[in-house]
Amino acid sequence: MKKLLLLSLILVGCSDETISDAEPIAEKVATNLNTPWSINQYEDTLYISERVGTIAKINDGKVEHETLQLSSNLSHASEAGLLGFVLKNDFKDSQEAYAYYTYDQNEEAFNRVVTLKKENNTWYEKIIHLDKIPTGNIHHGGRLAIGPDNLLYVTVGDAGNPQNAQDPTSLNGKILRMKEDGSFEIFSSGHRNPQGLAWDKDGTLYEAEHGQSANDEINRIEQGKNYGYPIIQGNEAKEGLEIPIITSGDIETWAPSGITFHKGKLYVATLRGEAVKVMDVSTGEVERSITGFGRVRDVYSDGESLYFITNNTDGRGTPNADDDVLYKLNE
Repeated sequence: MKKLLLLSLILVGCSDETISDAEPIAEKVATNLNTPWSINQYEDTLYISERVGTIAKINDGKVEHETLQLSSNLSHASEAGLLGFVLKNDFKDSQEAYAYYTYDQNEEAFNRVVTLKKENNTWYEKIIHLDKIPTGNIHHGGRLAIGPDNLLYVTVGDAGNPQNAQDPTSLNGKILRMKEDGSFEIFSSGHRNPQGLAWDKDGTLYEAEHGQSANDEINRIEQGKNYGYPIIQGNEAKEGLEIPIITSGDIETWAPSGITFHKGKLYVATLRGEAVKVMDVSTGEVERSITGFGRVRDVYSDGESLYFITNNTDGRGTPNADDDVLYKLNE
């Protein structure tokens, strides 16, 4: 029988009211994942990218770590490896997915976006779409998401160099939009280390990114807009630059990663914050935090339940014996 864990729910904000009479329950779906990064689902099977270079296939609680054949070895730099991963819309027929990974070449680190094809229990690199995106030891970005327009959206970090975010000739510190043929455009700029993308029911894009010394952000993204980093951060404002709809402020650090909309609310995985934060984007309020699991890397909604993965084995957490874990939250 799967073990059920009660979640501790902590209200964030000014109100001292009780959240609800009944606490939601989180179920352990799978354990001993290898630094998981991005959750996907096809029918009853979950596919999760793992930074070490495997895809965790999870069906009925059973985990199989499927191997990956890439044209370059994964980088061992901090925060690097196999990151973003999203099944293509035609996965049933094509057995293909997009992936984002970091590799080393001549003692330098780069990111690339590729198509992977699944054959039996192995994923093979089929096409390189974007290549030699410079990066450093940190701030790779790496989130991939397919939008309502059926195009691929790619978050790229500033590679540890803040000036990249404002450099129109650099792909660093940007959100890119890519077509199937690999052609792309810079969709928005002025980002530090964006790691979350999600669209609401109306097709509006939201993004989560790590701030510098707190000032983490949730932004409402519009094409062609500049989100200010490093010129402005957090609640700072300047004409021509966009400000976040929600920020952690100057003191608290969340380190937000994956985000998803679930039953009208924005759910945000946080690493340093060690919580799933539930937000109302219409009011800009953080309504509550789901805690007690350590570092949380990604969240995923199937419309009925919410899934999230811990990241306690990423070198910055304190792993338990069965970490990392995929949880299913019934709320």
